[in-house]
This record gives sequence, structure tokens and C-alpha cells, in this order.
Amino acid sequence: MREAYPVERAVGIEQFVSDAEGVGGRLRESPEDFRVREVERFEAEPAEADVDSYPYLVVRATLREWDTNDFARRLSDDLGISRERVSWAGTKDKHAVTTQLFTLRKVDSTDLADVSIYDAEIEVVGRAGRDLQFGDLAGNEFEIVVRNPDRPENASEIRDQLREWAGDPLAVPNFFGQQRFGSRRPVTHEVGLRVVREEWEEAVRAYVANPYESEPEASREARRAVADHFADRDWEAALEATPKRLGFERAMLSALAESDGNRPEDFRTALEAVPSNLQRLFVNAAQSYAFNRILSERLARGLPFDRPVAGDVVCFAETVDGLTVPDPGRSQRVTDNRVETVARHCERDRAFVTAPLVGTETELGDGEPGDIERAVLDDLDLAPADFDLPGEFHSTGTRRAILVRTDLGVGSGVDGGGEESGDDDSGTALTFDFALPKGSYATVLLREFLKLDPADE
Repeated sequence: MREAYPVERAVGIEQFVSDAEGVGGRLRESPEDFRVREVERFEAEPAEADVDSYPYLVVRATLREWDTNDFARRLSDDLGISRERVSWAGTKDKHAVTTQLFTLRKVDSTDLADVSIYDAEIEVVGRAGRDLQFGDLAGNEFEIVVRNPDRPENASEIRDQLREWAGDPLAVPNFFGQQRFGSRRPVTHEVGLRVVREEWEEAVRAYVANPYESEPEASREARRAVADHFADRDWEAALEATPKRLGFERAMLSALAESDGNRPEDFRTALEAVPSNLQRLFVNAAQSYAFNRILSERLARGLPFDRPVAGDVVCFAETVDGLTVPDPGRSQRVTDNRVETVARHCERDRAFVTAPLVGTETELGDGEPGDIERAVLDDLDLAPADFDLPGEFHSTGTRRAILVRTDLGVGSGVDGGGEESGDDDSGTALTFDFALPKGSYATVLLREFLKLDPADE
């Protein structure tokens, strides 16, 4: 297997499954080249439904180059409400055109009349009795264009190698993608690991004062200045050195400036100054990093991903609008005498082998899969009990499918609307059409085909 790039190995992804050279090319040349639409399973009542019984307004937003958190903040500002009253089921890529649902607590459809947000189309869907949650998302449909591929003919060979590895339809390891950890600055899991160890000051430092070569020079300079101010606890100077565009960093530093900024609880309060979903993401990223490490070790040992071995834990799956969605809530431990029976369920996509997203209630596997899980957690100095934390940092954990399957369509054409123009100077393009269950990353599938260094994107 081919070795992954350094920035991928930094987040626990060690290998590629396919050995063929990638098609290369350019990804996300424009936001329109990366389109995402949610596969929804959230029931809404008509917009005229009683507000007292259905206090949540449900809207569908199509966003061009908007970070989900930033859009939620802008929408709440325009509506004059708290950001916490805006909810959604899944965070989407910023450099894309995305379509997803949002719920707005105690907002009327008429309140949207004066809302005008650049590159955002908002459509009222109806009303609901509760807010959107992660479980309300079945998956996402993708249409992704790769411009000027160097070796477009290699797409077929890569597809064949992936099918040879784990059968048909093709599959890839269900790694967490770079954006889980920060595409330009992959530090979210580093923050999370320190949170889980209750190293509150080091967690704040890792987020606000840890420059990366891949971010703009102005940001690196600001972080270096903040690092200097940590020593003398001059939080006002640190805040002044931090540009306004680094909003979450400024929120943490503002909280430190308002407190003594010396006690462990001051740093925990600073971490709690960012939105609750980002607080959860810190811990989730630590779990995701451990998960990626477990999958990489399983690949290195040559254990199968498409069928179980003794000691594995599998989860069963459901179908939503033709999309197969693993359900970690329905799981089964695989004993020696059940391996073949469960393998047949996996062959029919009725069950998937899982690995842990470790938390307080996580049960680890047995046999060799369990040995891998425990070895990775030991190396990271993590244990399920460590996730018994205050507030949004607490996590009970779960398990997650280690394989993601999809029916992949690959088409070729010419840049500029996707139609043949007869212009010999036009570059070629490949279009990838597929759907993935919630929590799985399009970039993880595409990395097998493009084999581009994420640091260069």
C-alpha cells in the first residue's frame, strides 16, 4: 500500500488502499465544483402550523462558500437572536455549494423578510416541535468536478483496485477527513486530547498560539505574539495582537482578559466561550484521531474491512432513500462460531465492522481487533473514563463503521459547463457523483482517486 502524505499521517491516516497513480488535477477550483446536498430524514409541519406547538422554524439554505458556523452566526445576528437558537444536522465544507436544513427556535417566517445574506438562498420548509440534531441527517449527495486531471484514464484502474480490496460497490476505509481536524491548521484533535486530559491551559494554547506554515503569514505572526504573551499572562496584549477574523481565538482570549487568567478553571471557561458545537468538536476530534489510528493499524496488519474476524463488533444498517446507513445503536459482538454468519450479513451490506469512538460507555473489541484498539488508546494515554468531563466536553462515545461503500459515477468532459465545446485549449474534467452516509467524508473517497497532497490544495 502507498504511504499517505505527512499532513494525513498527522491526523492518523497512514496509507492509501489503491496503488495506482492518482488522476491528479485540481479540486475546488470554484465552489460550484463541489456540490453537497443533504439526504434528509426530518419531518416538518406546514409553515402555518401552531407556533406554540411547533416553536422551530425549519429552513433550507443553499450556501456558496460559507462555513456552517459562520453562516449560523451571521443568520442569528441578522435575526437578532442568540446563535444557540440556530441548529443544523451536519457541518458542511466551506469551499462548496451546499444545501442543508436549519431550525430556528422561536422565529417566525416573516422575520426572514429583512434577512439578506450574500451568497445564501433561504427557503422556508415548515415548522417543527424540536430542533435539528445530528441523527436527523441520513447522508449527503455529492457532485464534484476535478479540473485538468493529469491521468484521467487511471480512474478505472483505481476503481478496480478498490473493488478488489473490498468488493462491489467499491469501498474505502471510513477515515475522518482532514476537515475534521482543520484543513489548513489541523490542531482540533490536539486541543481535544488536552481537554480530555484536563490540561485546560495547554488546550487553549494549542488553539490560539500554535502557528502552522499552511496558514497566512499574518495569522502566524499573531499566534507567535500570543505565545509570547502567555508567559506574562498579558491577555489584553494577546487579544490586541489577534486579528478580528480569528473570532474563536478572540473569544477565548477575551474570556481570559475578563478573569485572572491564571487558574485552571479560567482556561476551561475560555474554552467554553466558543459555541457549544465547537466545544464538542474538540473532544470529537480527539476521538476521531484515535479512530483513524485504529483503522491505519488494521490496514497495516492486513485485517479485512468488509467482513469481521473473531473479536470484532459489528453494527447493523438501515436504508434511507436508497442510502445504506450503519446504525451503531444496533451492534453485536462477533464470536468464533458467528464469524461466517455475520460475514454473510456484511456481504449484503446489512452489517458493518466497527471501531470505537471512545467515550465513557464505549466497549472495546476482543481478540486482535481489541488488541489494536487498546494499543492505540494506551499510546495516546486515553481511557473511556477520561471522557467523564464537565459540560459539552463530556462524551459517552459510540462505535463507527470502518468501511464506507458507494455507487460511484465518474464522467469526463471539458472545462466550462461540462459540455464539449470543440476548443482545443480547454482542459478536461472528471465529475464524481456519489452519496455517502452521515459522518463519512467525500474527501476520503476522492483522495484514493486524486492522490494529491492536502498541504498543496
